[in-house]
Amino acid sequence: MRILNTALLILSLIICCQILSAQNTDQRLYDIIDEVSADQLENSIQTLVNFGTRNTFSDTLSNTRGIGAARRWIKTEFENISKNCGGCLEVFYQKKLVTPEDGDRIPKKAYVVNVVAIQRGSENPNNYVMMSGDIDSRASNTMDFTTDAPGANDNASGMAGTIEAARVLSNYSFKNSIVYVGLSGEEQGLFGGKFLAEYAKDNNWNIIGVFNNDMIGNIEGVDGVIDNRSFRIFSEPVDPTESEREQTMRRYYGGEVDGISRQLARYVYKTTKTYMPEMNPMLIYRLDRFGRGGHHKPFNDLGFAGIRIMEAHENYNRQHQDIRQENGIKYGDVIEGVNFDYAKKLTAVNAINLASLAWAPPAPKNVRIGGIVEPSAKLKWEKVDNKNIAGYKIYWRKTTSPTWDNYRFVGNINHFTLEGIVIDNYFFGVAAVGKNGHESVVTFPSSVFR
Repeated sequence: MRILNTALLILSLIICCQILSAQNTDQRLYDIIDEVSADQLENSIQTLVNFGTRNTFSDTLSNTRGIGAARRWIKTEFENISKNCGGCLEVFYQKKLVTPEDGDRIPKKAYVVNVVAIQRGSENPNNYVMMSGDIDSRASNTMDFTTDAPGANDNASGMAGTIEAARVLSNYSFKNSIVYVGLSGEEQGLFGGKFLAEYAKDNNWNIIGVFNNDMIGNIEGVDGVIDNRSFRIFSEPVDPTESEREQTMRRYYGGEVDGISRQLARYVYKTTKTYMPEMNPMLIYRLDRFGRGGHHKPFNDLGFAGIRIMEAHENYNRQHQDIRQENGIKYGDVIEGVNFDYAKKLTAVNAINLASLAWAPPAPKNVRIGGIVEPSAKLKWEKVDNKNIAGYKIYWRKTTSPTWDNYRFVGNINHFTLEGIVIDNYFFGVAAVGKNGHESVVTFPSSVFR
């Protein structure tokens, strides 16, 4: 009998653990992972490569070669996806003229044209989470807009991933809006991102976060390392638009690595580790590669959260190179250098994070913290005006930890005291939790109370 009771207890514990596990995950995200297709990605990358060059200043009239043909094909792809989901995407061009006076990488006057597709949210249509890839490519000489520049990995892979995410996610409905965009003018100075960020600002978009995908298909580094599981998440430490007072406060209260983009990066890390534990997301505490920049930067410049998602091991022989062979080394960004199964994984990383944020409630605002010279930490926040809020989670971590390691769900309230947790030894944040289990990005305290 004792053995039977023990067996029943173990079985009950297993069932309880399974129920708790099911409550903490969303089966739809597993479905989304499975629905991303490596074959679709390969077809899209090959099509983009077949345009010969997609230099921002290349041919715009041909239907088979140049940036014009490429962006028309991308727009058609978004429109076809929209037809299949009953018109769920709003597809349009967003453009602006650039001239040689705008930068030293602009050989002639031309329009920088972005292709935008918006999947409008049902509850918060003005809240946007965005995935971007770059349309344009380049040869060794940035000013050379006639030489073949297939740009298979840089960045047909990111553009194809954005189209594929739209195809998969268009089969679902979301509370917040999702933007899928092909940006141009990246190689000339991040012009496409700059123009879309300004457009978003002018139209009062509330951007939850921007996922800039730039090179998501290479697994063989120039150093010989081959890795199809790891990827990097680059994020800026603090908002570059912060005030002098905010900078001064940080000297006393901390938060040097807790800006809005860094919280977005941690969100992607957590979601990936939950739903794709075989992957190895690497949080890189830097805006971008050393001394370099990507299309999330213009959004950061205007105060929007934005990160770069990309492969872990770059191959510089395949970046910004004319197609050639020298001393037995092959140069050029050709399709043979793209691993489509890896691109599928990173596309899935984007898709599940887009979906999770699009299903999540808005993040709490005006989070404040107290507990100076006290044995417990206190937090207050402004409750989210949303009928689907289940409550709030308080997160905390050691000051040396890169991730949110501890949390407590405290219910649908606007203040809580963490007894016995000394404010001096940890960093804190608050996230809103929806009744569907999806969470907002963590909000770091912006002020102190006594």
